[in-house]
Amino acid sequence: MKYFIQTFGCAANTADSERIAALLKKRGMGTAKSLREADYVVINTCMVRESAENRAYGLLNNLGGLKLKKEKLRIVLTGCLVGIAVRDTTGKMMERLRKKFSVVDEFLAISEVGFDNVPVRSDKTHALVLISSGCNNFCTYCVVPFTRGREVSRPYGEIIKECRELKNKGYREITLIGQNVNSYGADLVKNGQEAVYSGGRKINPVMVKSMGKQRIPTLFPYLIDDVAKLGFTKVNFISSNPWDFSPELIKVIAQNPNINREIHLPVQSGDDQVLKRMNRNYTAEEYLQLIKNLKLKIKNIRLSTDIIVGFPGETEKQFENTVALCKKAGFFKAYISEYSDRPETAAHRVFADDVPHKEKKHRWRVLENLINRTSSRY
Repeated sequence: MKYFIQTFGCAANTADSERIAALLKKRGMGTAKSLREADYVVINTCMVRESAENRAYGLLNNLGGLKLKKEKLRIVLTGCLVGIAVRDTTGKMMERLRKKFSVVDEFLAISEVGFDNVPVRSDKTHALVLISSGCNNFCTYCVVPFTRGREVSRPYGEIIKECRELKNKGYREITLIGQNVNSYGADLVKNGQEAVYSGGRKINPVMVKSMGKQRIPTLFPYLIDDVAKLGFTKVNFISSNPWDFSPELIKVIAQNPNINREIHLPVQSGDDQVLKRMNRNYTAEEYLQLIKNLKLKIKNIRLSTDIIVGFPGETEKQFENTVALCKKAGFFKAYISEYSDRPETAAHRVFADDVPHKEKKHRWRVLENLINRTSSRY
C-alpha cells in the first residue's frame, strides 16, 4: 500500500504529519507521489481559521467520488477536527463527524501517534521538532485548547536527544515548535520550585512574571540554550506569547548568535480593550516595552507578528490604535487575519460577530499595505 498525507494549517500540523508518515512507514507502506496514486489517504485538518477548515471539507467531498472508482482506498481524518471531537465527552461531535463524512474510514487522534518513530522529513537540512502540544491560555478567539487540549511538554532529555541526532545526521537548521514555546516545562515542574535535572546538571525553573505577578515556571530558556550549543547554523522557535517572554530568554538569545534574529511575536491587536476581550495578558504599552527591550539587548533583531482585524466590537478608533502600534513596532512581516467565529471558543459564546465583512476586508488591506507591501501608502 502507498500513503499520501494532505496537511492543512500550522507548522505543528506539519510536524504531526511527519510523525504520522513514520507510523505508516513502520507498517510497511510506501509513499505515493500524488493523492490519486494512494491507497491510504490521511487528511490532517486545521480549525484555527474557517478557510483552512473549508479546504479540508472540499477535499473530503472530492475523495468521495474517487473512492467510488477505487474501492480499496482508505481515508483517514486527523488533526483539529478530530481533536475537538475526541475531547467532547458527550460524543455528539464525533457522531456528527461520522454522519457528515461517511466516506472516512478512520478518525485518528494525534495523541495516539506518539513519538516512538523517527519523523519522515522531506527537508534534509531543516527539521521541525515538537517540544509541547496544547495550550492553557484560552484566548477567547482561539480553538487550540479545545482541539489539542491542555499543554503537555515533552521530556527535556528526549528533545535534546532528538536534536543531537539531527545534528549528527547533517541538519543545519532546526525549529522548536509549540503552541506557546515560552511556557515549555511548566507542567514538568512540581510546585513551581522543584529543580529539574538535565544532562547531569541541576537547573531551576525561570519564574515568568506578567503584569507584576508571578505566572508560570518555565524551562524554555535552558532548553533553547542547550539546543543552540549543539552547533546548528540556525535555531528558530514558534510560537511565543508576549507575556511569557522572560528577561532570561532575551539574555539567552543575545548570547547565542545562531538563534534566529527574526522572532515571531503575535500581538493580535493594538488596543487595550480589544486585547482584554481577547484575554491577552498584556497592554499595548507593555507589548511595545517588550519590543524595546528586545531591540536593546539583541542586535539586528527583526520582528514578525499575527494580527486579527474585525474582532467583535472592534471600533474604527480601536483599529486605528492597532495601526499606530504597528507603525511604532516596525514589523517586517505580519500574518493578518480577518476574525472568523470559531465554535467552542469564548468569543463564539459571548460576543456577536458584528464587524461587517466589507469592513474587515478594508482593515486587512490597510495593514497589509502598511506592513507587507512597503511600496504602498497607507
